Amino acid sequence: MTLRRILIIDSDPAARSAAVSAAVAIGREPQEAADWAQARACLCGNTPDAVIAGGGVTGPEHTPLVEAIRQELPDMPVVLLGAAGETPTTAEVLAGPASPASLKGALDRAERTRRLRAENAYLRSELVGDPGAPMIAKSTQMIECLRTAARVARSAGTILVTGERGTGKERLARAIHQLSPRRHGPYIRFHCAGTDVARLERELFGCERGGAGGAQGARSGRFELADGGTLVLDEVGELPGELQARLLRALEEREFERVGGSCAVRVDVRVIATTSKNLPQAVAEGCFDEDLYYRLHVLPLALAPLRARPEDVVALAEHFIERFAVLDGHPRPVLSDAARERLVQWPWPGNVSELEIVIQRAVVLASGEAISEEDLCLDGGTGTEQPPEEGVHPERDLGRRLANLPMADIERYAILATLESTGGNKTEAGRRLGLTARTLSNKLKLWRSAGLVA
Repeated sequence: MTLRRILIIDSDPAARSAAVSAAVAIGREPQEAADWAQARACLCGNTPDAVIAGGGVTGPEHTPLVEAIRQELPDMPVVLLGAAGETPTTAEVLAGPASPASLKGALDRAERTRRLRAENAYLRSELVGDPGAPMIAKSTQMIECLRTAARVARSAGTILVTGERGTGKERLARAIHQLSPRRHGPYIRFHCAGTDVARLERELFGCERGGAGGAQGARSGRFELADGGTLVLDEVGELPGELQARLLRALEEREFERVGGSCAVRVDVRVIATTSKNLPQAVAEGCFDEDLYYRLHVLPLALAPLRARPEDVVALAEHFIERFAVLDGHPRPVLSDAARERLVQWPWPGNVSELEIVIQRAVVLASGEAISEEDLCLDGGTGTEQPPEEGVHPERDLGRRLANLPMADIERYAILATLESTGGNKTEAGRRLGLTARTLSNKLKLWRSAGLVA
């Protein structure tokens, strides 16, 4: 996103006029302020994208201007004009009068710095998968899907990836990004499910100063962070109806307003949406905007459930065995023939996510060089609840399986299995486990950083 709205603060009318002329010449929208009082009034309105400041202006009680701006708006890009001697490390410095070329260069550098900080903050706060994780494909369906993905990756059209939960839709989206001309740009995810519409709107579109319950500064949303790259809308079918019209307009016009703002923010973003919902049915039931569906459904890709491609099961299992054996620091076990047969026969209602958890548990439980059928802990073969037979005690059986496991592993298995049963809904999973959604998020971040979960 180009820094378009520029606030120019300078007590020297001639220097201020030259900066305004240079800003207009490079297509920016300048505002002027002669002192801190005028500047603060501008900062309290529609927040500018950057500040250009002359050296003679000070903030309240003669505070250096950059420090005063940082107190108001910590992430604001600042360019100092005609600065000499010691200058703040948090500002770009432009020696001499502003010219169109020099001003553009300084603003471009400031924008790159701002983007890196925003992306780093996003990566620290989000759960991101392993960018190097391969897509495993042995079945005809999956091989053809990956071939199609490679073709559509080269286009600029919106992609809609459909499939049951746990089939690997987000991993396919990441693979498309890596194959696309935007692979060197940002890869940003946004999970569309939630009941707090205001929070979702702020996270997706950003907010101006004061536009989010008195927010202390402007904040970029996912659309801005993804500028020049790819934005993945996870489970777009869960997006609240109040936000569907806003998303449609952003996709159609490639611009939007931050929450609390009135100035358009233009972005260059390639959107990949994923959903486990039947969107045509949701449209027919009036739960999903028809125009938005067609806007998303430009390049559709469908991931088959794992039970429909048994050729992939053993290949995926062996991939997970290798990964978890390395993490646990012990020799890689092999799959026994009985274990292979059971894996292929199992219906996998949780798809690849379920298989991953099963293999992680089996690697821990395996007592020899091979993973046995019993180590898989797969009961029955239907994936449905069966009443216990006479004399069978499920609680006692579960206790035997968990015996001798570290409490940390037991906790991780319980949380991952509960999240799977709730379709990834942290609030509901937390309610069932007696934990807060924030606690679950923190645990998942810790496990991902340690490579314990994908």
